[in-house]
Amino acid sequence: MRFVDGYLPYLLARASHLVSGGFHAELHRRGVSVGVWRVLATLADGEPFTIGELAERVLMKQPTLTKLVDRMEADGLVRRREVPADRRKVRVAITARGRALLEPLLAAARRHEREILAIVAPQEAELLKRTLARLIAVLAPAPSAGEMEEDHAEGDDARGKETDAAEGLAQ
Repeated sequence: MRFVDGYLPYLLARASHLVSGGFHAELHRRGVSVGVWRVLATLADGEPFTIGELAERVLMKQPTLTKLVDRMEADGLVRRREVPADRRKVRVAITARGRALLEPLLAAARRHEREILAIVAPQEAELLKRTLARLIAVLAPAPSAGEMEEDHAEGDDARGKETDAAEGLAQ
């Protein structure tokens, strides 16, 4: 067996590429970028996020995400809201227009996930998802006090190195 065939980072990256590819093609057909999808999907449950929090979750550098959020806000898909306790910070939230764009995408994403997970037994699919969630929970860096303070500085790239590594996993 070749080294990479049993090397976890390679397996995760390769699986992510293969699993994501079909859905990314669907997004392209619908005229939605992967970045817009990731932002809207992350905001789907209604919880607003700071730019720093959102950047970590959508696997983008903060300056890149800030530009994307600017475009999405201009398109009426998201809005920025000041954090009452600290007016220097803003949180990004989905709008009704963003939700209207997102709903059919969520249905397509769920359908795509069902098709992919049908390859394995239901117990294996659940174990896979739990294991990946645990890896993420354990390995994701906890925000430092400095990073939390920098969330309001949208142009800062406080998490660039971690984001660069993560981008290889979720093409």
